Formats: sequence, structure tokens, C-alpha cells
Amino acid sequence: MPTVEELYCNYSILADATQQVGQHKDAYQVILDGVKGGTKEKQLAAQFIPKFFKHFPVLADSVISAQLDLLADILTQLLQTDDSAKFNLPNNALLSIFKMDAKGTLGGLFSQILQGEDIVRERAIKFLSTKLKTLPDEVLREEVEELILTESKKDLEDVTGEEFVLFKILSGGKQQLLELVVDQADLDQTFNPPDPDCADRLLQCTRQAVPLLSKNVHSGFVTSFCEQVLPNLSALTAPVEGLDVQLEVLKLLAEMSSFCGDMEQLETNLRKLLDKLLECMPLPPEEAEDGEHAGNEEPELQFSYVECLLHSFHQLGQKLPDFLTAKLNSEKLKDFKIRLQYFARGLQVYIRQLRLALQGKTGEALKTEENKIKAVALKTTNNIHVLIKDLFHIPPSYQSTKVEIGQKRANTASCSPPKKPPAGPKRDARKTYNLLVGSTAATWATLTMRERSLQGK
Repeated sequence: MPTVEELYCNYSILADATQQVGQHKDAYQVILDGVKGGTKEKQLAAQFIPKFFKHFPVLADSVISAQLDLLADILTQLLQTDDSAKFNLPNNALLSIFKMDAKGTLGGLFSQILQGEDIVRERAIKFLSTKLKTLPDEVLREEVEELILTESKKDLEDVTGEEFVLFKILSGGKQQLLELVVDQADLDQTFNPPDPDCADRLLQCTRQAVPLLSKNVHSGFVTSFCEQVLPNLSALTAPVEGLDVQLEVLKLLAEMSSFCGDMEQLETNLRKLLDKLLECMPLPPEEAEDGEHAGNEEPELQFSYVECLLHSFHQLGQKLPDFLTAKLNSEKLKDFKIRLQYFARGLQVYIRQLRLALQGKTGEALKTEENKIKAVALKTTNNIHVLIKDLFHIPPSYQSTKVEIGQKRANTASCSPPKKPPAGPKRDARKTYNLLVGSTAATWATLTMRERSLQGK
């Protein structure tokens, strides 16, 4: 292997040759062999190889091979130094490799992301996400961009939340990244509700998809939720103890429904939503001859569930406004209205109780945990009141589609920046679809008419 002195000596030969550089193939070969030496030799080789590459086209394959051999070492150097001068050397060397052979370099980098040590993997992702955009168009040709998207799909099977954001930058846009998330969610597979891993995958992928959605960026998540998840909602098994997985799913569905775009199965999806609403909105209890309720207890009113379902129903209903009047048989419509009326009556009672409980409370009194829950409950019940009121219009109206549902309130409740989560486990210990870091949104308790702790006395 050449020594540092030999590398400098052969560099001088090439530098001094000016117009006759191409005649000194042996000197250039010595520099290529420097990639097999120690750290200092590799650093010099990484700097010298690109400088004279254009003069030795017959050695192109050897040059690319030598540079790719340096990838792991270069990436490690990038990670281990904060010194700008030392940082620029390996950084520029890597950019030089790209300009020689973009596809080959990408293949090497993605190989390091999939199989390399964590420190090498981290720097490779960061390099790709920050430096690719600086390369000229003649380097980032169409086939190179296609390779980036294809390889990114593979790597998204094992990323942290921070890495996911970097892949978002790398993939070039929200729609492309959304497609990657949809592939990761594997929506076409048979949905297995009792499997907690299945619910975990669904929640994790959907939470990553929601921020990407907009009026111009849509996905098939809403239809998949309506077709596969809603009918099996009660059978879902929570991936972690204490999580109301049904409510989490309904909140995510409500958020996505605002950006569902045009859908072929709109009427079918509305029927699925209506069926679930009918399950969550009880019929009035039968009365005994003395006018009292025949049963011992009032039915539970699941306000949080109904808020999310009504919001989703409104978002889809505005795309098919005659659904309730023209697409539904009279018996089912009558049943729905009876349940709505009963729910609305209970809602009014609960709203009055909550307002009375919060009346006159200001400042520190409103910051207690109990009063925070009451405030959220009041917002939820007011939302439901507005949504139900729309449905009693003749014909039904779908104007109240911009209510702020529970998930968004939970995410925006605090103005303080979130604390940085502790470092996660090694990649080998993670689940392959773990796309998030940090804690999930706080679980909301389902609001019921019998939650005595929320009733002011």
C-alpha cells in the first residue's frame, strides 16, 4: 500500500505534468491504491482521485470502485468532526464521486443506510437530504430521481421520526412521500384487528400521513378506513396499555376526511360511517307505564366517538348532499333521526352542566386537570351540537365542516415547545414500521353522561 509520502510524490508528478497528465497512468494508479491504506492515506486518496479523474477515462471503472470503497470512511469522517475545514474535505470528496457516477454513488449510499453502522447510516441520510438538491440537473437525471424514490421506499421500513423528515426532503414532495407511507402501511393486506402490531402499524403510518394531506394531496386512507377498519373497530387491540385505540382511529379518520378528494366509493363509505354512527348513538330507552324508564340506567352517550364520526360524515356528505334523502331507505333514515334527537337532548343537558361547572372560573382555577377536562368536554359537545343541527335542516346541510376536532385540540393545547424525547433504541430493537419518535398524543377519555367527575355540583 502507498504511504502518505508516496501519495504526495505521485500527486506532484500529476500536478506538474500539466498537459501530459494522461501519460502518467502509473502515478494515478498509486493514488487509487491509497483507498486500501490507513485513515490518512484514504483521506488523501479521496482528495486526489477526483482532481485527475478526467485525464484517465480508461480507468473509470477502477476510479468509481475506489471511491465507493471510501464511502463508509468518508461518512464516518463527516459525522465525527464539527470543524468546518475538516468537514469540507470528505464532504467535497463525496460530492465529487456523485458527479462522476450518480447512480453508482447512490447505490453505495443506500447500501450504507440499509446495512451500515448507525453513525454511518445517520450521516448518509443527512448528506442525501441536504446535498442532493445542490447538484446540477445533468447529474440528477430522471433515472437518478427514480432510483432515489425506489431506494427510499426500502429504507422507510426502518426509520426514526427524524430520519423520516429527512426522507421527506429527499423524496422531493408531499405526494411522493405520502405514496411511500401508503406503501409502508400496506393497506391492501388483510386487516387483522386482534393483532396489536396491525393496529400499531395503522396508527403509526396514518399519523405520518395526516400532516402531508392537503387540498391538492390525497390518499386512499379514508376509503381503507371505511372499508376495513370501521366494521372491525370494536375488535381492535391496542398496541400499548391504556390507549383507547378506537378513539385514536376515529380521530385520525376525522382529520383525513377533510382531504379525501374525489373517491369512487363515496356512497359506500358514507354507509359505513352511518352504520358506525348508529352503533354509537343509542335509541331512547323504553318507558314503563308509570312514565319512568324501564331500564335501571340511562344509555351511555359516547361524545368523543360521535364527534369524530359526525365530522367525517359531514366531510364526505358534502360531496353527496342527497345521500340521506335520496340514497337511504325511509326506515333507516327514521331510525337515524330518532337517535339524533335523543342524543341531542342528552347533549343539551350535559352542555348546561358543563357550563355551570365552569361558570365564574378564571386563571389558575381553569388550569386544574378537572377543569381542563371539562373545557375539552364542552368544546366537544358544542361541536356535536353544531353538526347535528346541520343534519336537521331540510334538506340536510353540510356547512359546519370546519369544526376543530379533538385530535387537533390535543395537539395545539400547549404553546410550549415539546421537550426533546430521549434517544431511542438501536435500529435492531425497533419495529420495522416505527416511523415516529417521542410520545403519542395523550389519550382522550371517552365522554359519557355518567362521568360524575365532570359534572358540577
